[in-house]
Amino acid sequence: MGIEELTTGGTLRPITRWGEPVMHARTRPVTSFDDELHALVRDMFATMEAARGVGLAATQVGVDLAVFVYDCPDADDINRVGAICNPVVTLPEGDQRNLESTEEGCLSLPGGYQPLARPDKATCTGVDPWGNPVTVDGTGTLARCLQHETDHLNGTVFGDRLSTRMRRKLYAQHEELAHLYPADWPVTPKRSSADG
Repeated sequence: MGIEELTTGGTLRPITRWGEPVMHARTRPVTSFDDELHALVRDMFATMEAARGVGLAATQVGVDLAVFVYDCPDADDINRVGAICNPVVTLPEGDQRNLESTEEGCLSLPGGYQPLARPDKATCTGVDPWGNPVTVDGTGTLARCLQHETDHLNGTVFGDRLSTRMRRKLYAQHEELAHLYPADWPVTPKRSSADG
């Protein structure tokens, strides 16, 4: 069984926004690696692709299960694709820890981006959608993605990691562009700014 089987054939789901309770609570561990889970993963891949994201947590489609999907480049610009259930992220410490500040955004707060310093390497362990152990060593954008999505499953949105001032700027950016994103986006596509 390869992840390719689950990257197509999904149905678009609306992306849940920050402020919804599911976005700010810890998720339940995945215990059934069944057709229902596989259908959810397919839907998450379809939704992430339609929203032009690089990662998507189950909470972002309103499901409180500890699973996320990603389709994201690493530091060598190699695209990595996968789905991880019950993820645990380990970050470098001491001399190995190198923080990289880069603009970060979230599909659940569309239009808002602010710089956030995160370690430039991350190791994520968990199980795949069939229950097999999996370890992903992430660098570059993938390292950030693994941290961002695992945060979601622990009830943390990246705005929680920003200073109050930066968080205000983030919300202001989102407010300015929120009218372009219908309530059920990406089921209904983003409006172009020309549409008003």
